[in-house]
Amino acid sequence: MRIQLTPIVALALSLLLVPAVQAQNQQTTSESRRPVVVRVAPQYPDAARRIGLGGTVRAVAVVGSDGKVKKVEAVGGSPLLVQAAQNAISQWKFAPGAESQEAVELHFTP
Repeated sequence: MRIQLTPIVALALSLLLVPAVQAQNQQTTSESRRPVVVRVAPQYPDAARRIGLGGTVRAVAVVGSDGKVKKVEAVGGSPLLVQAAQNAISQWKFAPGAESQEAVELHFTP
């Protein structure tokens, strides 16, 4: 009898948790939509250009209430491109608002 109840309990718990996770994901998405007022293009690294390396760098920027970027943390991308992306994003200016974390993607094409 105990074995038959385990799947039912697991199913019930998963049904209760799914709406909470979806609501959390939606909240995060809506928070990270502050418009960029000043966007600085990244300097394409010479080493990456020589070998024809392109790609996307994903980063999370912490933006203060005044719109200035306080911190940039790369979360994906080629190590040859990450520093250039971080340098560029750190110079961006977002619209003023509450302090937030913004997801950013920069695309490098050789």
